[in-house]
Amino acid sequence: MCGITGWVSFHRDVRHSPAVIEAMTVTMALRGPDAGGVWLGAHAALGHRRLSVIDLEGGAQPMADRPGHPGAVLTYSGEVYNHHELRAQLTARGHRFETRSDTEVVLRAYQEWGEALVDRLEGMYAFGIWDEREQRLLLVRDRLGVKPLCWAEVDGGLAFGSEPKALFAHPEVTPAVDADGLREAYSLLFNTGPTVWAGVREVHPGGLLVLDRDGIRERCYWQLEARPHTDDLAGTTEQVRSLVNRAARAQLEADVPLCSLLSGGLDSTVVTALVADELRLAEGPGAKLRSYAVDYSDQAEQFTGDVLRTGHDTPFATEAGAFIGTDHSTVILDPRALLDLGHRRAVVVARDSPIGVGDMDTSLYLLFGEIRKHSTVALSGEAADEVFGGYPWFHHPEALAAQTFPWLLVTGNEAAMPMNPELSRMLRIAEFRDDTYRTSLAAVPHLDGESPAEHRGREMQHVSLTRWLRQLLHRKDRLSMAQGLEVRVPYCDHRLVEYAFNAPWALKNHDGREKGLLRSVGQGIAPDSVLWRPKNHYPATHHPDYNSGLQDLAREALDAPHVRDIADEAVIKATLDTPADQLQWGHRLRLERVVDLALWLDHHKPAVTL
Repeated sequence: MCGITGWVSFHRDVRHSPAVIEAMTVTMALRGPDAGGVWLGAHAALGHRRLSVIDLEGGAQPMADRPGHPGAVLTYSGEVYNHHELRAQLTARGHRFETRSDTEVVLRAYQEWGEALVDRLEGMYAFGIWDEREQRLLLVRDRLGVKPLCWAEVDGGLAFGSEPKALFAHPEVTPAVDADGLREAYSLLFNTGPTVWAGVREVHPGGLLVLDRDGIRERCYWQLEARPHTDDLAGTTEQVRSLVNRAARAQLEADVPLCSLLSGGLDSTVVTALVADELRLAEGPGAKLRSYAVDYSDQAEQFTGDVLRTGHDTPFATEAGAFIGTDHSTVILDPRALLDLGHRRAVVVARDSPIGVGDMDTSLYLLFGEIRKHSTVALSGEAADEVFGGYPWFHHPEALAAQTFPWLLVTGNEAAMPMNPELSRMLRIAEFRDDTYRTSLAAVPHLDGESPAEHRGREMQHVSLTRWLRQLLHRKDRLSMAQGLEVRVPYCDHRLVEYAFNAPWALKNHDGREKGLLRSVGQGIAPDSVLWRPKNHYPATHHPDYNSGLQDLAREALDAPHVRDIADEAVIKATLDTPADQLQWGHRLRLERVVDLALWLDHHKPAVTL
């Protein structure tokens, strides 16, 4: 997995400033706790922190194609799942390998195919290659944007890193926020490219960036396309089963302990079952996959449903683990641990952003910490709802008719932190949302002759895959890597995403329910109770003491420097005056975001210019 960073300047010899790349690299230590290294050339410096997963002895980075006099140097994060096939192709073309790592495969692939290597890679990855001969930097990000990669211009070039904190260790990049950044943060539109930080941009998912003496050029090498779907129900079901199984099988490779995140929902249960079967085939019938779920003390007694949750996960996860035959554990968290400011600060620092989901972020961070005691790699069911149409907004008439991003119907009003009225007028977020929505619909590919229902369904799925999913992947990457845990997401296999995107909605919901195609894959490998269970979001604590503790934290946060410049004091105070046992989910999330805002401002101390 790892953390990467680098710095290119054509205006200076960066070898005279080794402390810069060393400082940038240190910021990635949590992403790569096993090893680190830097490489310095006349105009480029690369840094790397390693989480060892494949070829523990080899694969050290930054990796040069030739010792002593390199033609190309690579700093790489992630996993390329088809590296065995690529290695065979490259070997047949005369390349010799010194390691078993997928890192070296990426480097040799660049030697062979140059920039066109991006069309051959399958997996989740972000990397930078400095071509010493051509004096050119290539930055690449995987198709769905599973792995992060950001950059900022500096004198004579740019600095890049897995996270903004790496850029802020460069003397020419300072944490600053302007009006555009606040719009990005609080509009909840999840644009790619711009970030909350002034001057800091993301490499687009499925995109690459080239820097040379002629400047910076960006292009997308992959995007969703509308294609005719010719398979019938039986053929579609079989193809989905094959693609899901292939993705899960490919992502099982690791030279370290591997496990599965098993929530008790359809998505994670199917992945866990397929991986458990593959493990038994590879290691023998007695092999057992570890699986993990999360719960809270007293949750069985305290659980109350809300807009996102209809039931208690633990019984379903336990039943699924027993049905599949995993070594299943439930990590029980004390709700009071979610109020610990040390934990919350760690989460905000990991995110580099004030926007999160409060206790659900903190609990995920703590869950990953417990899992990391036993495993280094975990497989997740993330993205199945976007790929197979699992969210209510794909099916409810009022959501389909709304001329806005569908998640804003849930998160954009009472759940969004209300802003200082003066700031809100200046940012004009409602207009920003409307403009962005129109632009996003214009980017959706369509086929001639689509019915209105199919046309609208394609729009909803496209914005979900290209926007909503991005913030979920960001959350999972940042919080897992802050604990030194690699999380893999089989449902983000780009071939599966392409195929499902073009399957008609009548096939996606062929059994009268959402995610019918995935349910067909789960027949026989998941218990019926899980197969037909309603959609349930990540669990939140329902302990009565949590709400009152959160109100106490929010009162302190409201008094922190500059918080009132952004938050609407009157609305927050009204929420604080609400009896703790009457706080609804959306109101509680307001308070969560005020606490996170105060921690973010205190840690980063950004210059705010409006």
